[in-house]
Amino acid sequence: MKILIYGASEVGYMAALRLSKDHDITILDEQDGIPEKFANLDVSYVNGSGADVLALEQCEAAAKDLFIACSVRDEANIVACWTVKRIADIETICFVRTMELYNNLMFYSQGRYRAPYDIDTVIWPEQLLTQDIFRIVSVPEALDVEYFAQGRAKLFEYRIKENSIIREKRIRDCAFPENVLIVGITRKNKLFIPDGSTIIELNDKVIFMGKGSALDILAARFFQKSNRIGRVVLIGGGSVGFLLAEKLEQAHIRVTIIEHDKDRCLFLANSLKKALVLHGDGTDFELLESEAVGDADAIICVTNNDEKNLLCSLLVKQISKGRIITRVGNSQTALLFDRVGIDVVVSPRESALKDLLNRVQAHDVDILALIEGGQGEVLRITFPEGSPETRVADLTFSAKAVIGAIERGRLIIVPQGKTKIQGGDLLNIFTMAEDAEAIKKMFAQ
Repeated sequence: MKILIYGASEVGYMAALRLSKDHDITILDEQDGIPEKFANLDVSYVNGSGADVLALEQCEAAAKDLFIACSVRDEANIVACWTVKRIADIETICFVRTMELYNNLMFYSQGRYRAPYDIDTVIWPEQLLTQDIFRIVSVPEALDVEYFAQGRAKLFEYRIKENSIIREKRIRDCAFPENVLIVGITRKNKLFIPDGSTIIELNDKVIFMGKGSALDILAARFFQKSNRIGRVVLIGGGSVGFLLAEKLEQAHIRVTIIEHDKDRCLFLANSLKKALVLHGDGTDFELLESEAVGDADAIICVTNNDEKNLLCSLLVKQISKGRIITRVGNSQTALLFDRVGIDVVVSPRESALKDLLNRVQAHDVDILALIEGGQGEVLRITFPEGSPETRVADLTFSAKAVIGAIERGRLIIVPQGKTKIQGGDLLNIFTMAEDAEAIKKMFAQ
């Protein structure tokens, strides 16, 4: 596929990094010369604006299959998508950063005012991040939560603590519920696919896949001290804080928001039904203590500043035993957050990348989840129609991978070696990111 990316931003770099191995990528940006971080990628570079017809013609936009607008300016992304539509029959994806623009663009593209030049797909990373955080909050102790097949299959990730009953045990010796598999383990920031002889160690982050009901049993039996989240504190009342507070209120969870901007506090207080809104700074240790932030079941730092989120998290860590969930914008700092003991690190760019990659995939392949900063992937791949029934044990994978679940109509099957796969089955496959393309090619029709 020939892809034109407007914007040498962090999102543009992440997209080019993941797509340049298998697609023809051209970067369009106003900067003179290709930015240093793109230099090692197999991409072409054109200096110019996405709203400049001459620059788009220089990029040969009419010969491209996909246009991705992800510069740091929302208005520039929107105008670029409209402009390229006028000169080329091309699919457009537009990144925006504000709720107002997202809502307006979705209204026009889905309503009666739809026009030929409308943007095909609008991605608002903060909205996707909110959904990811809410799933994690809804499962006590979990580091990551993903739902597949409308929740009938799930992925849970947990850190192994001192008192864990499976610590220092081989996987095959753990009495996990039926229909649950361990598909991955992260140890010292390195993700790998284990086997039955692998010993689970302290501080391992263990990834489970299986039927939704079976994973709920696993959570209650092995990890959760409580199955109820009573109170959550949000530090930061921006778009993510507001959207998340709405979702938490709907789930009957008590919400406290700490926000430093007075006008924003008034908006939050008037817009939310039950949340307690405090005008203050999340780095004010006296405020954190006086408002009993340490007693909350989860503290979520979602300001737009990585350094502030890190400082707030470290302060909260001194007074709280609840889960600390922290937003990070820069992917390079995510590892630092993990090393200093932040329980869960989430990124709007990573949330958006999964959605973007799905738009680029072939129709019979989806990326259901990105794991551990993109080290691993969960793929949904269609077993080719007309293929003979094949036992899982007889599949010869071209790279290491685990079939975590099989979707067959409304039926979810957590496979064993003797399980037979049928044509048309949807396979939920866990694999390493560098092996994903090889796995996809195995099942290509």
